Amino acid sequence: MFRRPNLVRRTPFPDSVSRAVVTPLQPSVVYASPDPNALDDQYEGRAKGYTYGREGHPNADVLAQMIDRMEGGAGGIVTGSGMSAVTATILGLLSAGDHIVGGNQLYGRSLRMMTQDLPRWGITSTLADPTDLAAMEAAITPTTKLMLVEVVSNPTLRIADMEGLTRLARDRGLILVVDNTFTTPYGYPAFERGADVVIHSVTKLMAGHSDVTLGYVLARDPARRKAIYDTIVTLGLTPSPWDCWMAERGLYSFDMRHERSQANAAALAEAIAEHPAVSSVLYPGRADHPDHNRAGAVLDGQFGNMVTFCLKGGRDAAVALTRAAPQLPFAPTLGDIGTTLSHPASSSHRGLTPEKRAELGITEGMFRVSVGCEPVALLREDFTTALDAVSALG
Repeated sequence: MFRRPNLVRRTPFPDSVSRAVVTPLQPSVVYASPDPNALDDQYEGRAKGYTYGREGHPNADVLAQMIDRMEGGAGGIVTGSGMSAVTATILGLLSAGDHIVGGNQLYGRSLRMMTQDLPRWGITSTLADPTDLAAMEAAITPTTKLMLVEVVSNPTLRIADMEGLTRLARDRGLILVVDNTFTTPYGYPAFERGADVVIHSVTKLMAGHSDVTLGYVLARDPARRKAIYDTIVTLGLTPSPWDCWMAERGLYSFDMRHERSQANAAALAEAIAEHPAVSSVLYPGRADHPDHNRAGAVLDGQFGNMVTFCLKGGRDAAVALTRAAPQLPFAPTLGDIGTTLSHPASSSHRGLTPEKRAELGITEGMFRVSVGCEPVALLREDFTTALDAVSALG
């Protein structure tokens, strides 16, 4: 009589004298310990091991260590998204009654959190221009505990006074948090230059293929790292092993993607600046950029892969351009290996009033381009075709 095998019990992973070249994907949510004493050793730091996926897993640690090396630090934590890294940092380090000073052109959801969500939890904020050191200093109050800035603003690509802001935070005893998503550690080594906490949306340039959603946070002080980690675990801001594995895979080509996309961005900025449908181009590498000199110093000549331009027309011109270039994905994202178009007025900054967008210089004819790794001749051709369609409107 056939006896069914017991398939419920796990089959041990095969031993091997050779090792896998590719990092194994480990989707297990739970990890078995030998006994309660061994579990105590893990939780109390006497032994290294995994317990429950929400508290950490191997694929997240592999990815974190790779980004740690890029940032020149140790102990970074991978989270479920860039915004979860921002959330864990703020909620882990601040309490009701505390105040934040933030850059006035932070990522749209960061702005919403600071102006709409945090006040419900008793944390207040003031937004100021990070290119103006006096304005940032004037925004500090007796209850200010933290300063949150991005090196390059979205979407106008202004360059923050990072040297001054780092000095100001140190002199006033503030926690300096740098969202380094746009610049990456290769564009601006935030940790090396004095940031207390560094945040990334790994979703973007680091992973580079628009197929994962992840964040990362690195804190200089171990006590702050633990506070952020505890918040991540408590709120369940856990990254997926699959996404971590995919992001690790993307990072192996980061150097090449970083160099190619920057070179393409510089060439594209020059090409579209000459087109009659374009009223202005913002690219930190161009001499006419308002922060060009500062960009050279802050970014060490790494001007990035983001280009912003404004059309002479409004919404009709914007619609014409996107329809004339279906091969350029019109999507509210950045950092893909291919070039993507974003329209801040209808995506990242749609939550602002028209008046507030105007204050920031965001018009209906503004586009932000995340330049990818296509042949540059193809990019010139695609944008010329799209801009010619705008000119045809008359």
